Amino acid sequence: MKASASILLGALLSAAALLLPGAAQADRIKDLASVAGVRTNQLVGYGLVVGLDGTGDQTTQAPFTTQSLRNFLAQVGVNLPADVNPQLKNVAAVAIHATLPPFSKAGQVIDVTVSAIGNAKSLRGGSLLVAPLRGLDGQVYAIAQGNLVVGGLGVDGRDGSRVSINVPSAGRIPGGATVEREVPTEIGGADSFVLNLNAPDFTTATRMAERINREFGGGVAMPLDAVAVRVAAPPQLPERVAFVSMVENLEIEPGSAPARVVVNSRTGTVVIGSNVRVTAAAVSHGSLTVSIQEDLLVSQPAPFAERGQTVVVPDSAIDVSVQGSRMFLFEPGVSLDEIVRAVNEVGAAPGDLVAILEALHQAGALRAQLIVI
Repeated sequence: MKASASILLGALLSAAALLLPGAAQADRIKDLASVAGVRTNQLVGYGLVVGLDGTGDQTTQAPFTTQSLRNFLAQVGVNLPADVNPQLKNVAAVAIHATLPPFSKAGQVIDVTVSAIGNAKSLRGGSLLVAPLRGLDGQVYAIAQGNLVVGGLGVDGRDGSRVSINVPSAGRIPGGATVEREVPTEIGGADSFVLNLNAPDFTTATRMAERINREFGGGVAMPLDAVAVRVAAPPQLPERVAFVSMVENLEIEPGSAPARVVVNSRTGTVVIGSNVRVTAAAVSHGSLTVSIQEDLLVSQPAPFAERGQTVVVPDSAIDVSVQGSRMFLFEPGVSLDEIVRAVNEVGAAPGDLVAILEALHQAGALRAQLIVI
């Protein structure tokens, strides 16, 4: 346990060393920001998956599957009598969704994700019948169809037992939809475009504007706030595309991230930013272990006894142990690498690091935002 804790904390220390101010590197503007208005669009649709090996919807519990199948058969010229309800286990009703990238043109293909919306147990081996994908405006932007790739597996036993790996009721179709309609996308306004930072930061926005002005002349770029930088651009589209290409390949040194400590309470994972500091503090950390062991003793009467019966008597043994407390002394302005090294040297578990950080936060000695997810 101590060895694994040392490895994890050692990895945290190595990652922290890469984040120190001395190791700062310049990044391209295209990695830090995006052009306003150049965005993806979400598409959604409904369809039928056929060809399943008896793992489809139980149509008695999913009547919409039967209705959809009747409508499909009617479209291809097969009319079922009104009193006939097909009970097929190789068909499943599914929801389809996809992301339409910006500047997508008619005829291009995009990936789609297919998920069962009925009680189908698995979509493995199924094929999606042709289905339209619509945007929020109700217009059809793509048509989906194809064979599903399912990464999950589910097996049922006759006694009701079930083994499931991943999620067999959802799958993907790589290149499974063909774009039919383009979404108009404009690169800015009449005389400029706006760059939106992926992470809001006043320092980064200011440095970005300064770098663009240094390259193309003063007054070309102007920071609007912590997110947006307005850049003057040529009015003609071909020149504007070439200008955006030159701007997004410029390199700047982004501002340092705010001091944050992020703790995943479910997994015990801790991520510490490079600017985390603590004031003078002493932390004592120990652990209390309570062990309860239950045994069953058999009590029976003596041989040839006239009365008495054999009974089972529970016997409980409770043991309480306190492990040795560890004392951590932090001087004012202690940095990330010193915190991790102090915890690592005593062979503490990752959970101990979480407890120490929470204690420092409660004492007001942690100069960072503590985020628990």
